Amino acid sequence: MPIARLSLVVLDCPDPWALAPFYERLTGMNKTQEGPTYVVIGHSPDTGIAFQKVANYRRPQWPDPEFPQQSHLDLEVDDLAAAHDQVLAIGATLLHDGAPRYQVFADPVGHPFCLCAS
Repeated sequence: MPIARLSLVVLDCPDPWALAPFYERLTGMNKTQEGPTYVVIGHSPDTGIAFQKVANYRRPQWPDPEFPQQSHLDLEVDDLAAAHDQVLAIGATLLHDGAPRYQVFADPVGHPFCLCAS
């Protein structure tokens, strides 16, 4: 049984409101959510791509490791406390505790991902 469900792929960017329309045209998705620092597009309100405003954004230069790719997964869980214990047991590291809404972890090689309470 899976621990979590993929909810969003989150891309860091300097201006979510300028970048989201590009991906709307590219994918046919529409804006489903918006906040003071983010825009979400999708085919439904539950899944899609989020664009997150980041101060001092550095443009990725693939595949140059000096310029990180600046994206992460948001994974939805029914029980944040239980999922927290489960991902630690399989090798994740807690990076930030935003409970009760979310927690940020790193996978075994350092890629960040968020567990988000549904």
